[in-house]
Amino acid sequence: MLINCAAYRAGKKIADIPVEDISDFLTQPDCFVWVALKDASPDEITTMAEEFDLHPLAVEDARHGHQRPKIEEYGDMLFCVVHALHVEEAELEVGEVAIFVGKNYILSIRNRSSMGFLNVRERCEREPELLQHGSGFVLYALLDAIVDRYFGVISQFETELDAIEDRLFSRQGQGRLNVEELYELKRKLVKLNHAASPLLEAVSHLDGGRVPGVCMGMQEYFRDVYDHLERIVRSAESLREMLTTAISVNLAMISLDDSAVSKKLAAYAALFAVPTMIAGVYGMNFEHMPELKQPLAYPITLAVMVVIDLALYLRFRRAGWI
Repeated sequence: MLINCAAYRAGKKIADIPVEDISDFLTQPDCFVWVALKDASPDEITTMAEEFDLHPLAVEDARHGHQRPKIEEYGDMLFCVVHALHVEEAELEVGEVAIFVGKNYILSIRNRSSMGFLNVRERCEREPELLQHGSGFVLYALLDAIVDRYFGVISQFETELDAIEDRLFSRQGQGRLNVEELYELKRKLVKLNHAASPLLEAVSHLDGGRVPGVCMGMQEYFRDVYDHLERIVRSAESLREMLTTAISVNLAMISLDDSAVSKKLAAYAALFAVPTMIAGVYGMNFEHMPELKQPLAYPITLAVMVVIDLALYLRFRRAGWI
């Protein structure tokens, strides 16, 4: 689906243009075209490939999707794949954005993501002095918007971890449930890491060494994106260590709870064992048991059972077994 197709000159929007006129505007001096697609069909991608004269290998990657985050050069064109992350109702939504960047055009294809980039276009159009840098600035604005959303994802993960830790140390909830939620959070953190780490390496080539032509003059902006990605990767690593520690603590507390239960069961078993033993002795079929002839034998025997059990109960109570 076509979201936007517009032409710009000197940082200002000329007009929304039909798709079939893209190639004509690309030939005009000091003009660049910005096109945005969402969940594009194969026919739409083919049309864009013809209008922009895109490299076939990059077009094939965009058509098939599910690519690793990367930035590749094809002659004067850059092809970028970025994962767009968004938390929706505690579920991590992972989309994909393929971006074709040329000297006088930028084409973005967003797949499997409900988060659009209308705010990015509005921001760029409010800053014509920066937008006049052309496709390089638009690429920066798109990457910056996607990466900034990673901070919101990290913040959501930290909130989830705090909630689990509160339940864990307040002894609320079942230990198994805590472990399941911790592993689910760790799984989502892995997805974040798969999105941020490769992109960190890719963006590093845009502000140092041999910078692609479309990014010339924008190195400090891409360095800002790199700094943000570096912070995200460090935060993700720190959060992963906290998750690993929380899982270990939770498993240790489950073991302690199981040990406490075992102690209680053993203590109560001992309390029942004493009267059972005494009653078992008197249940044997012996003729010569002198105490059976005593009038107070029965109450004395019961009293002995109670005293021994009371002594054991107090001992277990002091030991914390009961």
